[in-house]
Amino acid sequence: MENKKLGIILVVIGIILVSAIFFAKVREDKIVNKVIEEKKSCFLDDGTCLHEDRNSNFYILGWIFSVAVITLGSYLVFFEKSQKAIVSALEKQKQIKVDEEKFSILLKGLSDEEKKVIKAVKEQDGITQQTLRLRTDMHKSKLSIVLDGLEKKGLISRKAKGKTKQVFLKINI
Repeated sequence: MENKKLGIILVVIGIILVSAIFFAKVREDKIVNKVIEEKKSCFLDDGTCLHEDRNSNFYILGWIFSVAVITLGSYLVFFEKSQKAIVSALEKQKQIKVDEEKFSILLKGLSDEEKKVIKAVKEQDGITQQTLRLRTDMHKSKLSIVLDGLEKKGLISRKAKGKTKQVFLKINI
């Protein structure tokens, strides 16, 4: 059952309990007042006082229980959205962790130069070869050879941009 529906049911049950306790208390008060009017005293024939004889613990516990049920129901009705947000955030974190693990596994099969290049491209997808050369501290020809190898492996793609090329990750990590 959905939390919101359960919350509404609990609120309704709590309100019914509050009403039942209230009407029981009002009924008992009417009876006590009627006896007091007839006898002109709150003491019965055996000497007990009607005010002391009443069991008020029943009403107090009933009120507390009713308020607890209404509070729980209200929580379920109004804070369901926050629970969904928490679950969504946890799923997002899990996906990020899975992606990082996939990337880590991918890097294990690459040479040190290829790792440098892939990490730099991942940080800035669409990076130019000139910027990539500066970030990886590789010679122009060495970088070109590494990029050719990564392109053959299907990990990157290059697109012309003026006199240089932009490098993009082909894999979704």
